[in-house]
Amino acid sequence: MSRIAAISRLGQQIWLDNLSRQLLESGELARWIADDAIAGVTSNPAIFYNAIRTDAGYQAATAALKNTAVDAEKRFETLVLPDVRKACDLFLAHHEQNAGAAGFVSFEVSPTLADDAAGTLAAARRLWAEIDRPNAMIKIPATQAGLTAIADAIADGININVTLIFSSGQLADVQAAYRAGIERRFAAGLPVDRIASVASVFISRLDSLLDPKLPAELQGKTAIAMARQAYADWQQAPALPGNARQQMLLWASTSSKNANYRDVIYVEQLIGAGTVNTVPDATLAAFRDHGEAAATLGSDAAGAAHQLAAVTALGIDLDAVGEELQVAGLKQFDEAFAKLLDLVR
Repeated sequence: MSRIAAISRLGQQIWLDNLSRQLLESGELARWIADDAIAGVTSNPAIFYNAIRTDAGYQAATAALKNTAVDAEKRFETLVLPDVRKACDLFLAHHEQNAGAAGFVSFEVSPTLADDAAGTLAAARRLWAEIDRPNAMIKIPATQAGLTAIADAIADGININVTLIFSSGQLADVQAAYRAGIERRFAAGLPVDRIASVASVFISRLDSLLDPKLPAELQGKTAIAMARQAYADWQQAPALPGNARQQMLLWASTSSKNANYRDVIYVEQLIGAGTVNTVPDATLAAFRDHGEAAATLGSDAAGAAHQLAAVTALGIDLDAVGEELQVAGLKQFDEAFAKLLDLVR
């Protein structure tokens, strides 16, 4: 068994944090599904910018689209949504075999809508209808406007991947929005059993920001401690109405940004049943070569509590850090989206 596939035996899904035409047409993604038990795909504006810029499969199609009269965002969607549908179809059997709990493909609303609740909801509804696959997930950022749209979209029966979560406070707000959407839908007498959502908690960026402010003995441990605390809380979450599923925790930004850390640290240390880790190609390759699969996410609760308390004792407000990181993440996605649209103008 591959080292990556071994993680699935421990109850965690590994999703690929990448999507391109080349991955689909070469059969590489299909091989990873078969060999490594890859159980889903995530995407974002930065991923599609790199794909459109470098993937030869997009070049001719991009040139042809430039002769159309539609705006740049519509051209982008015309270019990539067929690949999103193909990816959904590739995972559909896995989705059905797992009763709709796995096999998802995420596509993000425009980051320019991050502060526009009505616009975000309209985009989520439109993209959900245009992709038209039961295993699609629409990505919405965990901004204040996003939270409103998330509750409304869940009430509509749309699968949602909530992105850009960096703190326990943000995560609690996201979980409350998901619950509100489920409760509204259940109260309206609508089915809730096939709705799926993930809360994407970004990991390595937290350590990258905090490590320079911490003594050596506390470095490289805060993000893992936050994730382990979130997992412990998630395991104690009250039941949802009807037969609705709990929103899954997803670990994002799990490539190591510090050369002094083990390159698969944010995979190895965050393996827990019922969760997802979305992993970029290079980190997958590293884990395939030398990663060790073990159930680590539920371990050392006391150590996680000590780490978070020690960071707080230094005067660091982790909720304020989360807000700072979310603003930076939104800016990064905005810039990538603008560059992406320039490619198809």
